[in-house]
Amino acid sequence: MFGERSGKPSPSEWLLAQNKYKGKKTLQKATTISITAGKGGVGKTSVAVKWAKLLADQGYKVLLVDCDYNLSNTVVKLGLPVTNDFYDLISAQKEFTDCVFKMGSFHLLAGCNGNIEIFKKGLELDRIIIDILVTHEREYDYILLDCPAGISKETLTLNAYSDYRFVVVTPDKSSVTDSYSLIKILNKEFGVNDHHLLLNKISNDVQYQRMVKTLTETVEHFLSCSLHVLGGLRKEEGPVDSFDRILLEEENSALHKNFIKIVSKFTEEIESSSSFNESDRAYFQSTRSNEFRSTLA
Repeated sequence: MFGERSGKPSPSEWLLAQNKYKGKKTLQKATTISITAGKGGVGKTSVAVKWAKLLADQGYKVLLVDCDYNLSNTVVKLGLPVTNDFYDLISAQKEFTDCVFKMGSFHLLAGCNGNIEIFKKGLELDRIIIDILVTHEREYDYILLDCPAGISKETLTLNAYSDYRFVVVTPDKSSVTDSYSLIKILNKEFGVNDHHLLLNKISNDVQYQRMVKTLTETVEHFLSCSLHVLGGLRKEEGPVDSFDRILLEEENSALHKNFIKIVSKFTEEIESSSSFNESDRAYFQSTRSNEFRSTLA
């Protein structure tokens, strides 16, 4: 059964023992991206859903995993019914393919919402998710992890495991402070020194430039980390849910068009930086994946 506690090292302990994070999975087929944030309420899940759907629209096969496994919001954003498929998967009652919502090349593995049985089990979220990734990462071009906000052990491990980390930040001071704390702990405890920054709910260009300057200079100076700026998304006035409606439904909006540019810029960046060949990929897949499975089983 997925994620049950055992005498084997936890995923975070396994990662720490490797003493290497950046590039450790670049030879796998799927590029794994964690969408993360220091605090909640910054639009992280909306960004994850939109990013996954746009990648799928561009012809990539994409899996979005809702890592908040008992407070799933991805189904809410997409207007889908809440199910217990995630619990059925990890308790071996259903197969993976039966638990994934499919919309063309966009696939979603959603979590549960207030499932009492999954709450009582004391599962290791990071062990569950990494085991799922190892098993299915060769089936996709991109896997996006909608990580819970904050600095829990599970969230930190999933961020460290990922090839790329998108840190979503808003102008709110607590968002900026908490995002810095997230980046700091990933750097000091897991050796992660590379992140992408997406600024959300920006009021004007002056605010955007000030935030970029403050965050990049602070991170590079105090942590010797790199922050790659993905871009910024404008604040939408009106009801709280107007951002989701415009971002996810209005394809002629300036917000939608700006997001397309950001996604295209990133995919061009990582594809141009790929330097491995197919023989390297085949060797890595036959060795590293087996190593993950034996460690996490």
